[in-house]
Amino acid sequence: MPKTIKKVGVLTSGGDSPGMNAAIRSVVRTCAYHNIECIGIYRGYQGMIEGDFKEMGPRSVNNIVNKGGTILKSARSLEFKTPEGRKKAHENLVKSGIDALVVIGGDGTFTGGLLFNTEFNFPVMGIPGTIDNDIFGTSHTLGYDTALNTVVDVIDKIRDTASSHNRLFFVEVMGRDAGHIALNAGIGAGAEEILIPEEDLGLDRLLESLQKSKASGKSSSIVVIAEGDKIGKNVFELKDYVEANLPEYDVRVSVLGHMQRGGSPSCFDRVLASRLGVKAVESLLEGKSNYMVGLQNDTVSLTPLEQAIKGKTMIDRELLRVSDIMST
Repeated sequence: MPKTIKKVGVLTSGGDSPGMNAAIRSVVRTCAYHNIECIGIYRGYQGMIEGDFKEMGPRSVNNIVNKGGTILKSARSLEFKTPEGRKKAHENLVKSGIDALVVIGGDGTFTGGLLFNTEFNFPVMGIPGTIDNDIFGTSHTLGYDTALNTVVDVIDKIRDTASSHNRLFFVEVMGRDAGHIALNAGIGAGAEEILIPEEDLGLDRLLESLQKSKASGKSSSIVVIAEGDKIGKNVFELKDYVEANLPEYDVRVSVLGHMQRGGSPSCFDRVLASRLGVKAVESLLEGKSNYMVGLQNDTVSLTPLEQAIKGKTMIDRELLRVSDIMST
């Protein structure tokens, strides 16, 4: 017999992403719809250890669907990585009458949730929240679409300056292990070259491409670089290398950094968060546990947490081909 769920805890952990607040709102209101209680857990797993809990109802999540970041805050917890820390967290949940958890975050968040379930047989459901879109089992993670729009908007502005001064701009975007932001935003913003971790372009080919661009009459160029690109140099070393070998280029660097995580979530992310929150709570009520709710072929589906953690997202090879054609 599945455990009867009367009270659900919700937390956000790891890096924040636009859409997390919309997901919190969805979890809280779905709980209210099904006449069960919802408890907000502040500062992720660290808050769980410290008992930083607050009851949440439909009105407590008014006017947050449009806000970036997370009202529940986020923190990394070294203590939760210890058996003693997890035991303390479990005792706090039991003491507060919490029967199940919805955890919103990425790989680290899901790993913590899976381990917690294994040790205490505690129902856990995951919602993917990270701008990098590097979680297996979903075509989109919360915040990814918003981050893409932010990056494209910034590159459009940078291009105005690049064109005015006949400059080459290297624009570094987030994506230490995955090039989804760089590839999609690069195509959307009309970048001449895109450097991503999944493809080793090589310095020679980059120089050759830039020479061709100059010879074809392009007076300015944008190169989008994922922070985890495997070309072997950081973006500033790359700038020096290109200037040393192609002195005709005046090179500038823009590192977009954490601005990509901020801002009001796009309509897509708000709707996605709402759908995933409903599915997470209703799956728990059906007796399911240890799953991530995600989007596949525009359908909300469940992927075992272990697969979501261990699986590897693949870059779209067709988009790579489109990128090559567009840079002609």
